[in-house]
Amino acid sequence: MSSDSRPRSPISAKLVRELADILRETDLSEIEVERGDLRLKIARQITAAPVVHSVAAPAAAPAAIAAPAAAPVAAAAPAASADDPNAVKSPMVGTAYLRPNPDAGNFVTVGDQVKKGDTILLVEAMKTFNPITAEKSGTVSAILVEDGQPVEFGEPLFVLS
Repeated sequence: MSSDSRPRSPISAKLVRELADILRETDLSEIEVERGDLRLKIARQITAAPVVHSVAAPAAAPAAIAAPAAAPVAAAAPAASADDPNAVKSPMVGTAYLRPNPDAGNFVTVGDQVKKGDTILLVEAMKTFNPITAEKSGTVSAILVEDGQPVEFGEPLFVLS
């Protein structure tokens, strides 16, 4: 069979490359295209290391702020924040977003005062953006997720003290 008489594949390598480029350029995790009976889904797995933003208690003496011994304490902060009884956990599996849209600033930052019911972040699940709100008034002492990070049910999202 000559190369001219071979049946052509309905999926071109050029199309796949173009869709993969779109994924990279837009930070999307998947693209699905349908043309007639052809259905093509291109996806990539995005993994992000947890990022912890925390506020340290004010030091009693200025010398304590610059002390080199403070580094080991900061390294222990992520585990302590996740186990904190004031940690608010994700009510669903989804993707956490710290801001209402890509052009806006974060809903809150560490150290912000919030009132009960204030939106702290969003968890997107099945194309629905669900606001995650403060369960009480207080101070945001840690944000345990990164913008766009996948989250699991019960995963700590932030600490409110």
